[in-house]
Amino acid sequence: MFFSFSRSRALPALALTAVLVSGCAAEGTTSAAPSTPPSSAAASPAAALTITDPWIKTTGKGMTAAFGTLVNNTDTEVTVVSGVSPLSPKVELHEVVESDGKMVMRPKKGGIVIPARGTHELAPGGDHIMLMGVTKKVEPGAEVPFTLTLADGGTLEFTAIGKEFAGGKENYQGDDEGGMDMGGSDDKDKN
Repeated sequence: MFFSFSRSRALPALALTAVLVSGCAAEGTTSAAPSTPPSSAAASPAAALTITDPWIKTTGKGMTAAFGTLVNNTDTEVTVVSGVSPLSPKVELHEVVESDGKMVMRPKKGGIVIPARGTHELAPGGDHIMLMGVTKKVEPGAEVPFTLTLADGGTLEFTAIGKEFAGGKENYQGDDEGGMDMGGSDDKDKN
């Protein structure tokens, strides 16, 4: 049997088919976690750096931290050198290290390095994005925007979702060397 289509009928049918097929293929092809809004740069598969599962610890005031997994989509290492957020006038990249038998938080010298085609986890008790002087309460489900700056001048914009997390009851008290003691809990300082 032989079918004959005129161009005027075949093109609209092909266009509709292409739209339907591409709509199905586009679902689930983002590199971001489902909790990340699709408009965030974290969902851009062509970006040099992305972040999965970005979240921020809820707080009433004072200090808090943001976490997630940084993903390097390039063949060279990527270094995050700074960060900003409208939630805080002071955002720093921090690490947790042992000092004199205590675990302390301190600014991470040289930034956070993500190996080529690798990942780097930002987690409680490890590297994280620290916010000091938080300007408003962070509730569960809150959406907090961030911009990270890379050593090459590039940026990563993403939105972290507020989550309750008890953690190690960090007290965020600074010491003379710029570290923050994580050894105990003090009701007036914990967040």
